Amino acid sequence: MKKNNSEIKWFFTVFIATFLLSLLFSYISSTAINDIPVMLAILILVLVIGIGILFDIIGVAVTIAEEEEFHARASKKIPGSKTAINLIRNSAKVANICADVIGDICGVLSGAISAMVSLKIMQKYGLSFDIQFFVSALVAALTVGGKALGKSFAKNKNGKIVAIVSKILNIFYIKK
Repeated sequence: MKKNNSEIKWFFTVFIATFLLSLLFSYISSTAINDIPVMLAILILVLVIGIGILFDIIGVAVTIAEEEEFHARASKKIPGSKTAINLIRNSAKVANICADVIGDICGVLSGAISAMVSLKIMQKYGLSFDIQFFVSALVAALTVGGKALGKSFAKNKNGKIVAIVSKILNIFYIKK
């Protein structure tokens, strides 16, 4: 029964966090995109797609990585090793946060931003036809293609990826 309660608690935590983050980022992006030049909006769109791909890579790498590699590093007191072990032990939650929460938020944001970018391009260049279909297809292709390449990269370099992420997380870790 305890495991079931913890899964329900995790569901509500992820649900609320995703809802609030999506609300915040959607508001910020839609407000910001309206007031900036087309090229900057395109740059932000590419950045959002890249963040989605990056976090998908992290999620896959943590799921595939082997804990034993980091036990050896931890015995040598290499910074980030214990964090890496914790990430791997909690790989389902880490993958959920990285690939699902952050990745899906980036997917929704890139869709919304692409619609605004399409509108800005049509207005700026006086186009009489809707380019949203083309821009949406391009964003989808970049996202899916990038994630496909990323999964292969994560499979081959999972230990290095987890080590880098762990070192970055250690910078922000506050010891109790």
